[in-house]
Amino acid sequence: MNIHVLYFAQLREKFGLSEERVLVPDSVRTVRDLIAQLCARGGVWTETFDGSQAFRVAMNQEMIELDTQLVEGAELAIFRPVTGG
Repeated sequence: MNIHVLYFAQLREKFGLSEERVLVPDSVRTVRDLIAQLCARGGVWTETFDGSQAFRVAMNQEMIELDTQLVEGAELAIFRPVTGG
């Protein structure tokens, strides 16, 4: 499965990229699985996705939960939660 992943704000700066195409194996079925695969890259990826820092995810421009099933060709946006005032 091929997923288009977008990184915003602090994540874009931390990873040094704003987007990438990720080819995920058949064993990766949910957003949580994909996050675990990214975390396994080590370094800043592990620091970001090891559960100690909050982030939000949208798939095809709709907010989703980590247990959401991935779909072929999906656009997945990952970003830090923000508050406004």
